[in-house]
Amino acid sequence: MNDGYQVKLDSFEGPLDLLLHLINRYEIDIYDIPVAEITEQYMQYIHTMKRLELNIASEYLVMAATLIAIKSQMLLPKQQLPDEEEYMEDPREELMNRLIEYRKYKNAAEQLKEKETNANQIFTRPPVIFKELEKQVPIMPGELSIYDMLGALGKMLERKKWTAPLETKVHRAEIPIEQRMEEVLMQVQQTKDGILFDELFTYPSKSNMVVTFIAILELMKKQQIYCRQTKHFEALYIHAK
Repeated sequence: MNDGYQVKLDSFEGPLDLLLHLINRYEIDIYDIPVAEITEQYMQYIHTMKRLELNIASEYLVMAATLIAIKSQMLLPKQQLPDEEEYMEDPREELMNRLIEYRKYKNAAEQLKEKETNANQIFTRPPVIFKELEKQVPIMPGELSIYDMLGALGKMLERKKWTAPLETKVHRAEIPIEQRMEEVLMQVQQTKDGILFDELFTYPSKSNMVVTFIAILELMKKQQIYCRQTKHFEALYIHAK
């Protein structure tokens, strides 16, 4: 596959989104970031994206290098400074300030989006009497992002131990995305309570995994399926809408 799948969220995209996702997921204090832990978690996502040959923007790699540099600085022995000299700056301070500023804009964007959604629900028209009113409750996909999906995929690869190389020969008979989307949708629709995320990846081929993963994302984008997770770190289930 020549065209990589861009990692995006609804409002923003990029490494700051991923870092903020990790901070929220692992309930990390943004004012006291454990660099070693956050770097390890960040690199796991990067390795998963590389393993699937997804198109990783250079900014993700720049952030990875930044985290590693900060981690190295934190490991260096602290110099003893005389009382009259200035306080040595925390290596994490610049990153912390960027994350705090980014979170402000992200929260503001979410509030504006919510106001826009509420405004779109307001209509003015003469009163109409409806003979039949069907009550339909929309099924919301929850708060899962593509980073949750990548995390689940990385854990699945570890559980199944599909270590590289998954295939030693290159096969040109690749499954088209549209065909795999139909197959995934059919699998999901045949289950009453949803299908386990892992069960959609049955063949240990890198091309098959990439096509299946992108097929799931495209079906979610088209709102034909949604992904649900009851609790953090629990298994993901795919449901038909």
